[in-house]
Amino acid sequence: MARIWAIYAAAMFLILMTLSLPIIGLNMVITPGKRALKNNIYFLHHLFTPVFLTLVGIRLKVEGKEMLDPSRSYVIVGNHKSALDFIINAHAFPGVFRFLAKQELQKIPVFGFIVRKMCLTVDRSSAMSRARSVVALKQQLAEGWSIFIYPEGSRNASDQPLGTFYDGAFRIAIQTGAPLAIETIIDIDRITAGGKGLRPGVVHIVWETPIETTEMGSNDILPLKERAEELMRSRLQKE
Repeated sequence: MARIWAIYAAAMFLILMTLSLPIIGLNMVITPGKRALKNNIYFLHHLFTPVFLTLVGIRLKVEGKEMLDPSRSYVIVGNHKSALDFIINAHAFPGVFRFLAKQELQKIPVFGFIVRKMCLTVDRSSAMSRARSVVALKQQLAEGWSIFIYPEGSRNASDQPLGTFYDGAFRIAIQTGAPLAIETIIDIDRITAGGKGLRPGVVHIVWETPIETTEMGSNDILPLKERAEELMRSRLQKE
């Protein structure tokens, strides 16, 4: 049943995404400049996503969202265990942000167009691409965007709660002085049947109090990373 529901959910996602493309395209035509991008991301995060989640029978229980200020620019980090995470991440944040996404996602039909237009992408096999992505992320933060980065780099396919964390997100937060927002999706394995499908149900998400980085320097990158990892791990261990 979980596999059948996952196929249904994938079909609903593609149908809704296809139906959304004219809305996104029209907004790009009639709305000037960067406002069009922000409007489209808001549409995807807070209109498209709740419709999709309702159709597939998934509700979000979000704790700590009131501690986030949608008018501020955050570096956001979260655990990554399932293909559903990016949808949950999008709707659980009270404002809008841009994902740092792997370049391979651009090859997915329909969805790849959205990735190209809405996300910042990186080719993880290319040192030059990674360097360019760092410059782009800093520029986006300076322009007032929040940025979402998976510190594990890619989806955690192991049987451990978390994969290895990389320094990038924490280095960027400290170098730009952006507060670090930490989000943990707690019980996704139950919804995804341990990665074997999808089930209707409630997903629990917890936000921590954002960590200010303005007084931090390069020596604080490792402690900040370890603190974020420990906060996520402690939430997951209470599952």
